[in-house]
Amino acid sequence: MKHEIVKLWDKGEYGGAMDDGFEPWLETYVLESRAERPAVLICPGGGYGYRTPRESEPVALQFNAAGFHAFVLQYSVAPRRHPLPLRDASRAMCIVRERAAEWKVRADSVAILGFSAGGHLAAHLGTCWDKPEAQSAGNSGAPAAGLNRPDALILCYPVITAGDYVHPGSIDNLLGAGAREAARRAVSLESAVSSRTPPTFIWHTCQDQAVPVENSLLFAEALRNAGVPFELHVYHRGLHGLSLATPETSDDLHRPDAHVAGWIGICVEWLGEVFGWRE
Repeated sequence: MKHEIVKLWDKGEYGGAMDDGFEPWLETYVLESRAERPAVLICPGGGYGYRTPRESEPVALQFNAAGFHAFVLQYSVAPRRHPLPLRDASRAMCIVRERAAEWKVRADSVAILGFSAGGHLAAHLGTCWDKPEAQSAGNSGAPAAGLNRPDALILCYPVITAGDYVHPGSIDNLLGAGAREAARRAVSLESAVSSRTPPTFIWHTCQDQAVPVENSLLFAEALRNAGVPFELHVYHRGLHGLSLATPETSDDLHRPDAHVAGWIGICVEWLGEVFGWRE
């Protein structure tokens, strides 16, 4: 496996420079392969305030086991604001495609996956990849010119709306507390879905009290109305933040759940069908 840290931005390009010296980066989990393989770009959750390791490397390794290259995006979080996370995701997608030949990535089969606030980021790129705030993300700040468009979305208990079913912490971290209504509407992604949004896999739990399941239902309804293929799984139990719902991603709050843990196998099967690929 090729495991490396790739900086997203050249010196002076990153628009969120602060005193702590943080710069976003991409972590690679690239399989040794003679043939090109599909890839998944993973955005861990954390309410746009941090990025949890429970939704990072363990998930990448599961996709590796299924034959996919994987990449984990350590994107900008508070006190950095929109559009910096979106620019990071856009740039990361460009890098994966720019280096596709080197990494043996099928450049037309790159999905973006996100958990919780990372799900919002994945959905944001999937719906707004062609908007100006996501376009200055190519090499040396050049326009992305479609290189940043994901070929599929995988949304795991995602934050979607800034409306009635909002997760306040995520939206406040993304925009700043007290953001104007117009700014909140602009990141309420059920209103951003179009026929250009990629095919989407979504899963959530009915018991999620942090990010209500209505976030996923709103996005699924928008996909349906736009004629975009999607698959939606709503599990009857489970707290927010289950990740893989396996022992390696459990903690004092999130216990393993064999039923919910089936999501990744279903997702891998779906993604293989979307990409027309089998290991």
